[in-house]
Amino acid sequence: MILRFVHAADIHLDSPLRGLERYEGAPVEELRAATRGAFENLVELCIAEEVDFLLIAGDVFDGDWKDYNTGLFFAHQMSRLRVAGIRVFLIRGNHDAESQITKRLRLPDNVREFPTSRPETIRIDDLKVAIHGQGFPKAAVTEDLSQSYPEPLAGYFNIGLLHTCADGREGHERYAPCNIQALVAKGYDYWALGHVHRREVLREHPYILFPGNIQGRHIRETGEKGATLVTVALEDGKIRSEHRGLDVVRWSLCSVDVSGADSPEEVFERVKVAIEEEFSHTTGQLLVLRLSLRGTSRLHAGFFRNEEWWINEFRAMATDVAPGKIWVEKVLFRTKGVYAREPTSARGDPLAEVVRYIEQCREDESLWEGVRSTLSHLARVLPPELRRAEEVLDFQDPTFRRQVLDNAEQLLLSRLLEGEGGLNEDL
Repeated sequence: MILRFVHAADIHLDSPLRGLERYEGAPVEELRAATRGAFENLVELCIAEEVDFLLIAGDVFDGDWKDYNTGLFFAHQMSRLRVAGIRVFLIRGNHDAESQITKRLRLPDNVREFPTSRPETIRIDDLKVAIHGQGFPKAAVTEDLSQSYPEPLAGYFNIGLLHTCADGREGHERYAPCNIQALVAKGYDYWALGHVHRREVLREHPYILFPGNIQGRHIRETGEKGATLVTVALEDGKIRSEHRGLDVVRWSLCSVDVSGADSPEEVFERVKVAIEEEFSHTTGQLLVLRLSLRGTSRLHAGFFRNEEWWINEFRAMATDVAPGKIWVEKVLFRTKGVYAREPTSARGDPLAEVVRYIEQCREDESLWEGVRSTLSHLARVLPPELRRAEEVLDFQDPTFRRQVLDNAEQLLLSRLLEGEGGLNEDL
């Protein structure tokens, strides 16, 4: 007998994606509808694969509903699965904890939600499957819920449904932490985990895995997102798992080396090739791209003088590569100029004084404090059209401080050396 089920987690239906309006030209409606589109894809996957049931390991929602439309959409998708004869088993995670969701709607009878007060076992006798689980009663659960999970049922395929950080994952709150060896010792055949948004197989004997979220919501959630399709041969217990992509919007970081590029045309060619390569990895999704230019180039100063022009040229290029399918969310200029600091600093003229002063600002806190105070004042009085709302000017951050001083040095050197026969381009 073959058992088939889909393991999904971290749906975050109608995640608000705040602040999109501040990005000029952002495909706001497509991004806001992305979690629903991915969830529809999840339901369609279950129906197309004729699975026996769907497991959702927490965070169906993203906190309390703004209105009932979120719940109505979820209920409708569950009804589609009921018509197809597919059962659904879910637990609440930290985002949709019992204390977080105040509105309620009756769900179709194919949906079973585990209690939040204690772990429970649900038996599917016709499949010889036992599912053990417990939801979050509150957002911040810090105890190991898995310790109280019931013993496995003999003669059944045992599944643990758990929302957890496991033994800790960077970027995720330490909710319901657990010990991996303790999960193994529990004796279950499969642990369906949720909470961590990147797919990760922790073990294969027994299977313990995070499927990741089904839709990336920002630039820190890059790459293909989806769910895990699991096939079990019940006679011998062999398990096969495969990731299935479901996302309708793909987030990507794209680094482009412009070292040695001496003309805008060279930069455009390299960026175009990189964009085409990134788009080739999609399967029709909207690609949200963050470009990062790096390397040493004679155009370094020009990037900062005419940043808006460069950014819009790249956006126009992306539109040409795939009309309506690529949005350049941001461009980061992480380049360096060709101006050598050492020979310049060795000179005995005002140019050398500039280099030496910047070097002192790197090392002398009192000098940097003066620079920081001036920059902070300028940031406050700049007119809105000259500020980028998404940019956080954290002058206490050592990385930001280094970037400010490096950029200032390169820009000053380029300007001052132009009069000596150096770079003299308009860009």
